[in-house]
Amino acid sequence: MRVTLIISVYNKIRELELVFHALERQSVSDFDVVLADDGSGNEMTEFFEKAKHEFSFPMLRIWQDNKGFRKNRILNKALTAADTDYLIFIDGDCIPNSIFIESHINQSKAGSVLCGKRIQLGKKFSEALTKENIIRGEYEKRLFRLLMDSVNKNETSTKHPEQSYVIKNQFIRNKFNTSKISMLGCNFSVEKELLLSINGFDENYAGPGLGEDSDIEFRLRLRGIKFETVRNLANVYHIYHTKTIEDKTNFEYFTKVKEGKKFFCDNGLLKTKYNK
Repeated sequence: MRVTLIISVYNKIRELELVFHALERQSVSDFDVVLADDGSGNEMTEFFEKAKHEFSFPMLRIWQDNKGFRKNRILNKALTAADTDYLIFIDGDCIPNSIFIESHINQSKAGSVLCGKRIQLGKKFSEALTKENIIRGEYEKRLFRLLMDSVNKNETSTKHPEQSYVIKNQFIRNKFNTSKISMLGCNFSVEKELLLSINGFDENYAGPGLGEDSDIEFRLRLRGIKFETVRNLANVYHIYHTKTIEDKTNFEYFTKVKEGKKFFCDNGLLKTKYNK
């Protein structure tokens, strides 16, 4: 099965280059890449044009003018542009492990969403990452050092290092992962038709937070869709940056969405009202 990997980006060229090197060492090659670019500048354009010739996987860049945070709008454009029936989503500062795409493909089920987790790398580890680290796969072999860095428990330390451990045996993985499954926008996969059935991403979310994951999860659950976990299998390493503050208006809007209990949003792929 061929899939499309949709990567949300806004500048951060260094981080995206590291992600591309990680994609080059994936255990499978049946994937396309679509960049959902929320208004990056000319440096990203130059990087992308070079990257198309440097890396082996097909890639397409979908870009929109920089008019503030409009991630859901560009995600809708990206999923429309995707040529495959199955989509995987990550952010441009999240480095996938070598079996990331293979795991999403192998674990996929009709009518289900796969939800992965992220290891939040500390500032020290993030600044020290090089493309050579990625090419050699060293970033996947530092569990002990990540655990030690996480002991500090401060703003710049590593968080959730235990997520980096790969458990291939599904029985053991299920026993290990008993918490409620929730969706992160930086690591999930879904059939394209399921997103189409809820009118894609709701573009009424004006800033970061909730719109690209919590809202999608809520509306897909209303739709009766099942959620499965690929935790400790399809892992991503999130490169450190200062904490993103969720937009207050998003919380207010999400409350209205939950009260309305309507899975088909009004301002998504289609700009219309949903009628039963």
